[in-house]
Amino acid sequence: MTFFSSTKSKSLTREIALVFIASFLIALGAQINIPLPFSPVPVTAQTLAVLLTGAFLGSRLGSYAVILYISEGLMGLPVFAGLKGGLSALLGPTGGYLVGFVLAAYLVGWLVERGWNKSILSTFFVLVLGNLAIYLLGLPWLAVYVGPRAAFSAGFFPFIGGDLLKILFVTGILAMEPRSE
Repeated sequence: MTFFSSTKSKSLTREIALVFIASFLIALGAQINIPLPFSPVPVTAQTLAVLLTGAFLGSRLGSYAVILYISEGLMGLPVFAGLKGGLSALLGPTGGYLVGFVLAAYLVGWLVERGWNKSILSTFFVLVLGNLAIYLLGLPWLAVYVGPRAAFSAGFFPFIGGDLLKILFVTGILAMEPRSE
C-alpha cells in the first residue's frame, strides 16, 4: 500500500482541496464588486461565500479557507475586492471586515457542527450571527479611518438590505441540504 492510497491521505487531500476551492470562491465573490461613492467599503458577494464556507466546511476548514484567502491577498495575489492584493489592502479601511470573515466562518461552522441549523429559522439566525461577527471586527477598524459615526453610515447601514438578501439566499441553499436527525 502506498502513502497516497491510504484513507487518511485521501481525507487530507480532500480537505486541502475543499479549503482551496472555498478560498477561490471567496476570491470570486470579492470580484462581484459594486463600489459605493460615499464609502470605502464596496458591496461584494464575499460575505455570501464566507457564510457558505463556514456552513459547509465547518469551523476548522471554513476558517482555514478564509485564512488561505487572506494569505493569498497578503502575498499580492489580486483576490481582494477590485482585484486588489497586498498588505495595504489588509491594513486599509476594509481590513477589519477581512479579518471578521475568519471569525464569521468559524462561528457559523461551529454553530452548524452543534446542530444550530436544524430548522430554517435557526439556520437564518446562525447566518445573522456570522454576519454580525464580520461587523464586530469591520466597523471598529473602519472607524479608525472615517470616524465612529461615519463608520455606521459608510460600513453598516447601506449593507443591511443586501446582507439580509445574502443571508436569505444562503438559508435557502442550506435548507435544500439533507439533514441528519
